[in-house]
Amino acid sequence: MKRNLFTLFLIAGLSWTADAQVDSTRLLRDMKILSSPEMEGRRPGTEGHRKAKEYIQKRFKEIGLKSFKPDYIETFTVRDTIIGQNLIGYIPGKKSDQYIVISGHYDHIGVRREQLNPGADDNASGATGIIEIAEYFAKNQPEHTLIFASFDAEEMGLRGARAFVENPPVPLEKIVLNINLDMVSRNDQNRLVAAGTYHTPSLIPLLDQVKSDKITLIKGYDVPGTGRDDWTNQSDQGAFHAKKIPFIYFGVEDHPDYHTPRDTFENIQPSYFYHAVSLILDAVKIIDKQFK
Repeated sequence: MKRNLFTLFLIAGLSWTADAQVDSTRLLRDMKILSSPEMEGRRPGTEGHRKAKEYIQKRFKEIGLKSFKPDYIETFTVRDTIIGQNLIGYIPGKKSDQYIVISGHYDHIGVRREQLNPGADDNASGATGIIEIAEYFAKNQPEHTLIFASFDAEEMGLRGARAFVENPPVPLEKIVLNINLDMVSRNDQNRLVAAGTYHTPSLIPLLDQVKSDKITLIKGYDVPGTGRDDWTNQSDQGAFHAKKIPFIYFGVEDHPDYHTPRDTFENIQPSYFYHAVSLILDAVKIIDKQFK
């Protein structure tokens, strides 16, 4: 039954793309591939991780993203025997000396106790979401230069994002904002959190302009001293925050399938995913035009 329902969502998705900025069919195709068993849960150092890296490289090339280094690869050391590979592309903006980094890590925890953890929501959703946002801006030149970062080894301690800010491809002081996507494909309450406005209140009126009749955008989860309810350092935006770079972290509350074999493509919510990425794209458009 689950597969039949999902097929209906795919068919319905064809109508979402009419007069829309996000191509739902393409979005779901990329998500299905990145979270497929062939990718083995995308743990760094595995064959499945290599396949996921190559797929994202292919999509960056298809979109026409420019690269700072050959094939978009920025390498760093995770452990003695594991080399991490961030994938970094960019779209030149009208303000060539100001950069916004749009990120979504592509690694996951892989196979544990002989069970595959596909990592669909965490974080094939974010890796796919930034690809779709790049598709839009490749056809609509942004004001800021947009760097699209598919970070590696987030699950091992934000290693890819930390390597990026320690050795950035552009002057760090020219990076004005990080927009990070991590777990954006399912939520039973149709809520999406935007964390980061506590630290940068000037983002509040910009996010207030984002409208959706499908998703409720919640600002918060970023107040120091609130324990697990402070998400400031719980994904790659933490590396930017440590360098005093403003951030917005788009994500959802943990669900029962988080870091389990049940975090599969079949268990995402396709309509929610589409509307969440559409909302995030609208936010990026507003921020790109107005954030200083």
